[in-house]
Order: sequence, then C-alpha cells, then structure tokens
Amino acid sequence: MATLLKRILKMGVVNFKRQMNLSFATCFIIAIAVLLISSLFLSQNIFNFLLTEARAKADISVFFNQECSEEEIFIVKDEVASLPEVEEVICVSKQEALEEFIERHKDEDDLMNSLVEVGSNPFLASLSIRAFDAVNYEKIANFLEGERFDDLIAKVDYHKRKPVIDKIFQATAFLENAGIIVFAVFALVSILVSFNTIRLAIYNHKEEIKIMRLVGASNNFIRGPFIVQGIICGLISFAISFLLVLLACVLLTSPVSSFFSDFSLFDFYKASFWNLFLIQLFCSLALGITPSLIAIRKHLDS
Repeated sequence: MATLLKRILKMGVVNFKRQMNLSFATCFIIAIAVLLISSLFLSQNIFNFLLTEARAKADISVFFNQECSEEEIFIVKDEVASLPEVEEVICVSKQEALEEFIERHKDEDDLMNSLVEVGSNPFLASLSIRAFDAVNYEKIANFLEGERFDDLIAKVDYHKRKPVIDKIFQATAFLENAGIIVFAVFALVSILVSFNTIRLAIYNHKEEIKIMRLVGASNNFIRGPFIVQGIICGLISFAISFLLVLLACVLLTSPVSSFFSDFSLFDFYKASFWNLFLIQLFCSLALGITPSLIAIRKHLDS
C-alpha cells in the first residue's frame, strides 16, 4: 500500500513538472478564482458595514419641553428603549445639543453672533431613536405622540423624516439583494473557468490514460496522480492568493480608512483571519481536486 501511494505521489509530481507551463497556468487561474472569492468575502463585509452605517442615519428625534426635568427625560427614554421595535435610544441634553451646534457651525460668524445675542441656551433636550425596520418608526411615533406624554414632549420629527427614512431602507434593501446576486455570479464564473482549465490539462493525458487502462491499471491508480497534481496546484494557488490578499489588505487599509474612518480593512482581516484562511484553503483544494475527479471520470468511463 505504501509503495502504491509512493508511486502515485511520484507520478503526480512528474505530471506537474512535465507540463510546467500548463501547470502554472492552472495555478494562476485557480489563484485568480480564489482571489475573486476572497475579495468578494471582504467586500461583502465592507458592504454590510456601509449598509449598517446608512441605516444608522435613519432615525427620529423626540424633543422635550424646556421645563422638562432630567428625571422625566430618562423615564421616557427607558420606556421607549423597552419597546420591541426600538434598536437604540441616545439621549442628548440641552448642553450637548448646544456644544454640537457650536462645533458644527463654529466658522459661521452670523450663526455664532445670533447665538450670543440670544443670551441663553435655546436648544431642547432630545432622544435620538433608531428602530430595527422602517415600518417600526410609525409605531414608535404614535406611542410618543399619545396623551401620556403631552406635557413632556414638544415635538416628534417622524413625519418630517419619513420620506428620507423610507428611501434609505429601500435603497439598502435593494443594494443588499444586488450584492448577493453579484457575489453568486462572480463565484460561479470563477469556478467554471477553473473547471474548464483543469479539464483541458487532463485532456492532454487522454492517450496516456487509455494506455494505462490497456495494461490493466486500476481506476484508483489512474485517478491518483491527477488528484495529487490537483492538490499541488491547489496548494500553490492557496499560497499565492493568501499572500496577495494579505498584501492588498496592508496596502489598502489607509486609502479605505480615508473614506470610511470607522472601518479598518486590516483590523477586519485580522478578525476574520481564520475564516478567510479556511475559505482560501478549501476553495484552492476544491478547485484543484474536483475538476480533476470530474474530468478523469469521463475518460475512465469512455
């Protein structure tokens, strides 16, 4: 058994070396396919981050009356946060609202002068509320606009922001579905290209396979060297794709962070290292071995 395995391994290595140009072309095609799958994995998570960021901007604000106490504000906040439709509630005090306004408009002299003339803090304490889904905002707004909070709440801006909220959720839902379709199409194309390349490589051994069958070689003995060759191609492709993805993540971290300050590509790479490692290894070996098995079966059955 050990001798048979040794022969199969040796023949697989010999086949790889004998067709060095075609072997490396196969490795290149598989590496490109794995790179594409890896980039889709990374881009899908960047895409999900952007969708989350976009949806985070879809919120409504509740403004309290000037005379409303801090204790009353926190009571309302706790009640709103307990609603099953609510994902997050952020409380903004009058002082925080003033500081945010000053920071945002510090270079606009007219607004700053107007604020000085007022002489006091004109801003209202508020709650920023984010729901799990666009349809939930109406329920939350109806809850807050009820008679129970008439003496506390000055305004709920849901009806003013409703068109924007609906557009954000519609756009992100469309992009999410489009992203899944694009991922599936590119993954399928990369797999088909790899399959056809390896099948072409095995086709060149068609006469050799016929001779081996004529001299009585078993199907497993014929199949073995091609599997070994596929494993070699897969491992080389894995090494190439692994190093290129690592290099890309290092080089692109700074440009990506300049556009999305809250997102670090390299930090995401480190967090997803083992998932990405296993995806690349599995895809490389699968694209190296599976087409070999399919192609060789056709020749063994003929």
